[in-house]
Amino acid sequence: MTRAPVHAHEHAGPTGRRRSLRALAPQAAVLGGVVAGTLVVAFRDDPSEPGHYPGCPFLALTGFYCPGCGMTRLVYALTHGHVGVAFGFNPLLFVMLPVFAYLYVRWTVRTAQGLPMRSALLRPAVAYSFVGLLVVYWIVRNLPFAHALAP
Repeated sequence: MTRAPVHAHEHAGPTGRRRSLRALAPQAAVLGGVVAGTLVVAFRDDPSEPGHYPGCPFLALTGFYCPGCGMTRLVYALTHGHVGVAFGFNPLLFVMLPVFAYLYVRWTVRTAQGLPMRSALLRPAVAYSFVGLLVVYWIVRNLPFAHALAP
């Protein structure tokens, strides 16, 4: 009789479980940071009111919006159930949130399975396209005709 191969994630006993949990430490740290940041923004004062949060340093230095401008207000609006308002603060980030969630879940599941992170979204062509989109978004949201993209 031949035995089926044993994969790294199939180790029985506490040593294998500890190794699996240790492998998920980066995911736990990312999740903890996102949850902590979201809770701080959700339960503090409205970031639309001046004086409650530090402003964007790029905006303060240049007078132009960066691709992340409006992010804190977006999180605040989402945590208070104002989806349309959240979209208006940073449309690109709003649209990218499900993509980031998908990549996080995929990373976590593949790590738990003992597999390296792979996704078509992480291929160089896609990554370079996203960087290009980010640069175009950064420029366009500062043009006079694109008020809808300004936070």
